[in-house]
Amino acid sequence: MKIDLTDTTASKINKALVKGRREIGTPAVGMVLTMVIVTDEENAYDSIKAAEEASREHPSRTLVVIKRVARTPRDRTNSRLDAEVRVGSDAGTGETVVLRTYGEVTDHADSVVLPLLLPDAPVVVWWPVNAPENPVKDPLGALAQRRITDMYAVENPLLALEARSASYSPGDTDLAWTRLTPWRSMLAAALDQSRTKVTSAAVESEADNPSAELLARWLEARLKVQVERVVTAGPVVTAVRLGTKSGEIVIDRPEGPLATLSLPGQPSRTLALKVRSTSELIAEELRRLDADEMYAIALRGEGTKETPGHV
Repeated sequence: MKIDLTDTTASKINKALVKGRREIGTPAVGMVLTMVIVTDEENAYDSIKAAEEASREHPSRTLVVIKRVARTPRDRTNSRLDAEVRVGSDAGTGETVVLRTYGEVTDHADSVVLPLLLPDAPVVVWWPVNAPENPVKDPLGALAQRRITDMYAVENPLLALEARSASYSPGDTDLAWTRLTPWRSMLAAALDQSRTKVTSAAVESEADNPSAELLARWLEARLKVQVERVVTAGPVVTAVRLGTKSGEIVIDRPEGPLATLSLPGQPSRTLALKVRSTSELIAEELRRLDADEMYAIALRGEGTKETPGHV
């Protein structure tokens, strides 16, 4: 069910949500969080689709803030809020409200979003593109327990990585880090099997890949070794090599969804290591809303008190 509202207010949007739920018989009590997506018109469709797919695991109210750019001085003085309310099958397993802001309302989107948040529920803000330099100081970011950015969406990812490092606050995370979860799990499992100290390491990837840089910094912090960055044709991260006294531990994924794991003295084995969809990444981030300490360590390249040579 879809309800279109033109030149509206947050109060009228709330009434439309109640009306929609009543008409289709869907209660709001099953929703566990509010997800705010701040995007542009070009990326709105894909972002909404990813959020709706993630809502099958985490039923939520999704508020999509699309800040429309005024083309003339007159348009910039005309404040307006349009909304599209989606409930039922048109909104995954929760509710979706698409908010289009015009004029001065664009600079005060938080005042529109605040009355629409689910009471006593966590708030997650996701910027698929055009994330603020300091997410926690953004008016919308300040409302959230979790703030999700994506360095893959910027022109210079490594420059953005340094900006994220400088402005990091507990609750910040980035999908470039989330993409590494399968790699980190496999590396930890491989080292558990080998039970040997790592003396050298290398991460192979396409140039300027933020996930590869985060992975290298994480390995440096955890293993206390210098990690070599090796540029390949990609796509994304293609291999990790860990040198030990017994031989080399290698996870190699030159292309496709399969990787090869090689351990000293053991036959190579094939493992599933696909590039996951955005909806899978968002669903993973919504499983835990506390501070991601490992992301902070990787972002800043901080050392740990762990035994050198073990992840």
